Amino acid sequence: MFLVIEERLSELPCVERVWTAHSLRADEFLSVAAANCELVVSRYRDQTFLTIRGPETRMTTVDCPAEGEWLGVRFKLGAFLPQFPPTSLKDRRDVTLPDASTRSFWLNGSAWEYPTFENADTFVARLLKKGIVVRDRTVEAAVRRELQGVSLRSAQRHFLRAAGITHAAFRAIERARYATNLLREGASIADVVHLAGYSDQPHLTRSLKYLIGQTPAEIARVTRQLSFLYKTAPLP
Repeated sequence: MFLVIEERLSELPCVERVWTAHSLRADEFLSVAAANCELVVSRYRDQTFLTIRGPETRMTTVDCPAEGEWLGVRFKLGAFLPQFPPTSLKDRRDVTLPDASTRSFWLNGSAWEYPTFENADTFVARLLKKGIVVRDRTVEAAVRRELQGVSLRSAQRHFLRAAGITHAAFRAIERARYATNLLREGASIADVVHLAGYSDQPHLTRSLKYLIGQTPAEIARVTRQLSFLYKTAPLP
């Protein structure tokens, strides 16, 4: 594997993970499906820029340069930037913000210093205070399956606005990511079908080929570099 990835949890309830990566050589990787929005700071050849990314509903192949460095802040579902709706960012329609200086970028009419792995929580807390990042509690409740007093139609509208995808798409993505982690940990394909809730092995294979980009056997052999894929819990 040519990408070295580190991650940590966040103290903020709206942040799923903070991660860093650097490339040991130029190569390509499989950018697997993901339901979350995130902010990514890229550093390459003395250039630094911040990109706002939306959900990915399928796998794509991405060329990666040598000696690149990245910092990512991945939001929990329901957290997003209203100025950049997740639906408009979906499937790698990323937005890169303009530079203000070598150390800062423009956002919402102000210059912001690029965050670091250490101060990412403070950076996001400032975005929350300014209303640049918001949280949709209805979506957070839907993910926990704790919706009360909200109609299904209303919940669906909230989900699509704040996440950029439907609840069904979210569940399919999370199931595929969970199955991928099980396969990489050595679980048999038959066990993964059962544990991840697929109807049968062909169902598992179709889902993983589309969302992860590999068959179950290829995933188990760790034949390709995948994008950031942290361990997830099984869906209820």
